Amino acid sequence: MIFGKKIKELREEHGMVQRKLAAALDIDTPMYSKIERGERKAKRCHIPIMARLLEIEEKELLTIWLADKVLDIVEGEDEVKLDAVICAQKEIEAGVG
Repeated sequence: MIFGKKIKELREEHGMVQRKLAAALDIDTPMYSKIERGERKAKRCHIPIMARLLEIEEKELLTIWLADKVLDIVEGEDEVKLDAVICAQKEIEAGVG
């Protein structure tokens, strides 16, 4: 739920109400509120809009969004989650070069 926490923090720093972001994302305010609380996930296409409005680098916000997805996937796998993340990191690094 790091993504929801971050966008709430940024929104409050900017003195912005939820309905402004919701309108920009073309969703209703209750749906946006659920994203901040971690009950719903923002769509990938929402990231550039949020980044612009919240004055954060798009890459940074996208990184947090993706990290949140990874944490959701490994939740409950306490014995192997760190190993799984390390394994995925190695594969990503091998594919980058």
